Amino acid sequence: MHRLRRLTTRQDALIAAGSLVGGLVVLGAHGYTLWSKDWDVSLWLRLVPLSGLCLAMLLRRKAPITGLLLATPFNFADVVFGPSLATAMIYGDALYAASLYGRRRTAEWLLGVTLAGSLAVAAGVGIVLHGVAVAVVGGSVAGVVWVAPVLTAMAVREHRERAEAERQRAEQVARLAEMDRRAAVSAERARMARELHDVIANHLSAVALHSSAVLKVPDLDRDGVNRAMEVIRENSVQGLAEMRRMIGLLREGGAEDPAAQPRLAELGRLVRGSARSDLSARLEVTGDPPELPAAVELAAYRIVQEALTNALKHAGPGRADVRVAYGGKRVVIDVLSPLGRDGSRLPGTGSGLVGMRERAVMLAGEFDAGPDGAHWRVHAELPVDHLQGERAS
Repeated sequence: MHRLRRLTTRQDALIAAGSLVGGLVVLGAHGYTLWSKDWDVSLWLRLVPLSGLCLAMLLRRKAPITGLLLATPFNFADVVFGPSLATAMIYGDALYAASLYGRRRTAEWLLGVTLAGSLAVAAGVGIVLHGVAVAVVGGSVAGVVWVAPVLTAMAVREHRERAEAERQRAEQVARLAEMDRRAAVSAERARMARELHDVIANHLSAVALHSSAVLKVPDLDRDGVNRAMEVIRENSVQGLAEMRRMIGLLREGGAEDPAAQPRLAELGRLVRGSARSDLSARLEVTGDPPELPAAVELAAYRIVQEALTNALKHAGPGRADVRVAYGGKRVVIDVLSPLGRDGSRLPGTGSGLVGMRERAVMLAGEFDAGPDGAHWRVHAELPVDHLQGERAS
């Protein structure tokens, strides 16, 4: 800011010096008017208003109103001596600077004053010289010298303010676009994190629990070991397959292929692989499955998967019941697991419940989880026609 002020002061000084040189050239060429041949003001006396006007130009941007007040007496003195072309141009610049760099109200006030002054000049010249044509010429010259700079400054001010408003609007649009981009990136990151959590948590939890059972039970029979290893192998293979699918989608950057997504028809295998030695799982499906949108089917599968993962980690001994009901225009999911008494078998972060709720809310569905008697109940309702209605609209 301080550097800009120094640059502005230097520019005004150069303009004042150039105006003084130009004014001296004009005076040397007798570029002024004589009111009477008998009253010829000396050239040295004409230098006084010229010098005063040039000194006032040093304030044209730093203090434009003060510069105009300082220049006005010198301009009237020059008019009394006989108007000079150089001083008229310099005073016009003082009016221009005061109208442009001063307040808007100052420019409006100066416009009224200069209009009144031009009309007064026209009337005075007409009365003194007794001629309409001379009055029109005198008023026109006064208008060009006084009114035109004010009008020009007002037009330039309007253009600058409009350009500044457009610049601010463009910056605001750019900021909004950047905020939208960041929001989209955050939403995509959240979606990827939720998908990775659902893919990894279920399979790795099953692997960890069954491998712990094999290691902790020394007298486990061969059949028990085989069952545990089969669960470990199945969950490992499924987890790797889903990880490869997700990595492929991320590399390609395209939309997901619905055929590559896990489907509700595969819930039987998911439920069978979500059992412990002291916890069984059962699937119950009621109603005729309609043709579900891919987003609804994926969300329903992931909610069941995450609920079973939580059951593996935290449920007590007994049986986990998975119920999927197709009815009307909704898919209703209920997963009930016995409440554990000895605490969690594996640590949890709480992100599973958040992810299930987010999946339901994104589809305008309902979600609830909490104790229900001696069980922990996960309940979700997903509307089937929500996405179809959006496509139709």
